Amino acid sequence: MISVTMTVNGKPVSGAVEGRTLLVDFLRETAGLTGTHVGCDTSQCGACTIHVNGRAVKSCTMLAVEADGAEIATIEGMATPDGSLGVIQAAFKEHHGLQCGFCTPGMVMSAASLLAENKNPSEAEIREYLEGNICRCTGYHNIVKAIQAAAAQLG
Repeated sequence: MISVTMTVNGKPVSGAVEGRTLLVDFLRETAGLTGTHVGCDTSQCGACTIHVNGRAVKSCTMLAVEADGAEIATIEGMATPDGSLGVIQAAFKEHHGLQCGFCTPGMVMSAASLLAENKNPSEAEIREYLEGNICRCTGYHNIVKAIQAAAAQLG
């Protein structure tokens, strides 16, 4: 077992893991943060997208030991300090950018990464940025509208 410590959503989290433990499993099982979803285990669907040191990462392709000492942000960290929905989460709700909700955490985390890089992305830029995230329900139209609305609020 290997001891790891990281800061997750501003709080220190430590645990002992096997060298092969995926970061997504560490977050769900050790940190108790189940908002990050396991969808495909092959880095194809994006449901497990989180931020590691400010960059969007698919946590099913990163080992927990690789994140030792890192700053991690998950979907749970996207809420406001009082626990209400953050701007991007609220935009997804308001613009019907979710249906079953399985892809939503990864979509929100990817959207946050995009908006940190590009304050006013075009529809084409949003669609291109989301290519690594699969939604089987919405057809993406309302997800794009939600990200555009969040960009307008954050801009």
